[in-house]
Amino acid sequence: MDLDSIGDWVRTHYSSHLSSELDGEAVTLFGWVQDVRDLGGIRFVILQDREGTIQITIPKKRVAPAVLAKTDALQKRFSVGVKGNVKKTNMTPRGIEIIPTAFKVFNEASEQLPIDITGKTPANIEVRLDARPLDLTQPSSLATFKIQHIALDAIRSFLFAKDFIEIHSPRIIASATEGGAELFCVDYFGQKAYLAQSPQLYKEELMLSFEKVFEVGPFFRAEESHTRRHLSEFTSIDIEQAFSNADDVMNLLEKVIHHACVVVKEKCVVELSNLDYTIEVPTLPFKRLTYTKVLDDLKTQGITIPWGEDIHTEAYRVLGDIYPFFYFITDWPTSTKAFYIKPRDDNPEVCEGFDLMWRYIELVSGGTRISDKNQLIHRLVEKNLNPDSFKCHLQAYDYGMPPHAGWAIGLERLTMILTGKKNIREVTLYPRDRVRLTP
Repeated sequence: MDLDSIGDWVRTHYSSHLSSELDGEAVTLFGWVQDVRDLGGIRFVILQDREGTIQITIPKKRVAPAVLAKTDALQKRFSVGVKGNVKKTNMTPRGIEIIPTAFKVFNEASEQLPIDITGKTPANIEVRLDARPLDLTQPSSLATFKIQHIALDAIRSFLFAKDFIEIHSPRIIASATEGGAELFCVDYFGQKAYLAQSPQLYKEELMLSFEKVFEVGPFFRAEESHTRRHLSEFTSIDIEQAFSNADDVMNLLEKVIHHACVVVKEKCVVELSNLDYTIEVPTLPFKRLTYTKVLDDLKTQGITIPWGEDIHTEAYRVLGDIYPFFYFITDWPTSTKAFYIKPRDDNPEVCEGFDLMWRYIELVSGGTRISDKNQLIHRLVEKNLNPDSFKCHLQAYDYGMPPHAGWAIGLERLTMILTGKKNIREVTLYPRDRVRLTP
């Protein structure tokens, strides 16, 4: 087949913008062939674009021979352009069809596609990820990432309205942000460097100047766990706020989550319908449970966790049955949290850190930060970290570090909650984990 160039054609509408009110109007559409049905005297082409599908109806005796010739050899996923007229009809679910006056084929596709693009024949996730560019054309994938886009836009808008400044911190750093072994080491012109686990230290340093900051970006952890909730490269939504504490940023956080849920529920009706999922907008304020209260609740279910130990996955699943929505866990043992989380003044064994949970999934981690340099050095030593490795960061504490607090949302985990997806790879365009580096 001879392929066409786009020439001077310009799209006038996406498929979702077409309605019976445009009856008789000339339109130009671009997209891909989702399906072709030939019934002898008439041919139907289902055109898909990013907004949905529309039926192109080709009555063979009434269209130009050039149009008919162009559609003779169409196959699924051919990239095409159509000029035609909108026509009312009671033969399609949307009540309209397009009668073409001109047709272009920009590119062909393989006759044997690796997955069924209609979704009628499901494939397992590994097969789909191997063909990820094609998998992302399916309506459920498109719906998922549109919801993610709307949620992120809502969060950004909310934070802008609260006078937060968006920042962009380095991804190549000289020392571990969080400590621990979950680091990707890189050669930086002969020096050892690391991919950033979070923007934590930089956003704290910016409390000396900007006071209220947020960042949305990719971060990296050499995560050995290969579960439905873990990635090696993930997107984090981080905030930091000066002259505040954990309570202040928890209040902000629950409002952010509530706002994102409201906006997605209002703006993503079609996408949620495609996913057959209903968002339940949470009531404010979220429930607040102390770490000790959580251990007591688990004990009533036959699960005993010694005070001071972390909560394991099986225990979280039980906790999610007890509290099947959003809830905070506060007053964690200081030993379980990162070195920069502030111990409570009245009881240093307990810190001002918190997690926001959704059922059994940890969605957000945050807390009041240590603003005293000597206390921060002490915590570094307690965590078996060398203060000399944090020399540049510690210098900032000589310049009048204010009290401050913050949190970080995992965007992919939030998207799971907003879409009902059970595997984090479903809500990541090109997931990276312990076993997958391509495509």
